[in-house]
Amino acid sequence: MLSIVLAGGEGKRLMPLTTDRAKPAVPFGGSYRLVDFVLSNLVNAGFHRICVLTQYKSHSLDQHITTTWQMGNLLGNFVTPVPAQQRLGPRWYTGSADAIFQSLNLVYDADPDYVFVFGADHVYRMDPAQMLEQHIASGAAVTVAGIRVPKAEAGGFGIIETDASGKKIERFLEKPVDPPTIPGFPDECFASMGNYIFTREALIAALKEDAKDPASIHDMGTNIIPMLTERGEAVVYDFAENEVPGATERDRGYWRDVGSLDSYHDAHMDLVSVHPIFNLYNDDWRILTTLPPLAPAKFVQGGNAHDSIVGTGSIISGAHVRSSVVAHAVRVDDGAYVDGSVLMPGARVGRGAVVRRAIIDKNVVVPDGAQIGVDLDSDRQKYTVSEGGIVVIGKGQIIEA
Repeated sequence: MLSIVLAGGEGKRLMPLTTDRAKPAVPFGGSYRLVDFVLSNLVNAGFHRICVLTQYKSHSLDQHITTTWQMGNLLGNFVTPVPAQQRLGPRWYTGSADAIFQSLNLVYDADPDYVFVFGADHVYRMDPAQMLEQHIASGAAVTVAGIRVPKAEAGGFGIIETDASGKKIERFLEKPVDPPTIPGFPDECFASMGNYIFTREALIAALKEDAKDPASIHDMGTNIIPMLTERGEAVVYDFAENEVPGATERDRGYWRDVGSLDSYHDAHMDLVSVHPIFNLYNDDWRILTTLPPLAPAKFVQGGNAHDSIVGTGSIISGAHVRSSVVAHAVRVDDGAYVDGSVLMPGARVGRGAVVRRAIIDKNVVVPDGAQIGVDLDSDRQKYTVSEGGIVVIGKGQIIEA
């Protein structure tokens, strides 16, 4: 078994968080990076041969993978970043399918019967072994993971239309106006999660054929999956059937695309709610990562945090933090007020500063007395403000006092 994780995307909708890093390297949840979720799912399920294809501003992502995801080489296990190598000529990847086509040497070297092709930038828990079991039983060329979404919201997804059995894929529609529903469930549609399992020879053949097509954009969801669907060789795996150890009814089937600034912020606000939908604290299926060896978080001079996550090494000194995710090594100084915000590692909020409904990137300094998220009209002239009114300060950005 070989797992290929596609981690080369720019993540333009997450700018400025992706100005200096690839989208899968964006920090999440105070302790993790987005890529940690897919890697944790694969490793927890027992799949320990993983290649992560990278391209766009990949230094921090490559560094995180090589220093965090060290597997035992004696057993042939590995999690390794594979940057674009121009093996087929002086060109970069032109799409997700082209990325795998240019990296087929990985498949030839590993010689697996089946190949996982998973995305790297979603927040979820999943046991891929159950999806593989269905794929093998079906005899299909490809199995596509599908998540049930309300029909009213389906227009924003790639939608899977199945036959009457609800398994065989008949059509794959990109953001349809009138999306087809799941047989027997008139108010639900299957949306593609961007996770696929291929039978080895079918994957190789499809990629080679696609590479010869001048009209193709060489994308897995746009070209490869429709190609195999037209041949009757594609089936869907219902993510609702996936059973993850330790999951509750509330967080079962949770999957979130945090591809926009508002969805990224919303996902964090869920984490700090009293009963979050996504449970970070499931010890039976942990999200794995490594953190710097820091002292515990400290609250001094009356500093406090309510309904919040506070990472190791952070100090809340005479400040008030509410409904926020505070990562490791953060400082919030005397008299500061932080509400509904995400503070990434190393951020500092100065004395008397106010930060409301904001995302503050790594090592950004909010000066004494500065106000973020108080006057959005003023903030829009200086910073990035999302459609939902979230103020985002990127790495290296200077904030006015």
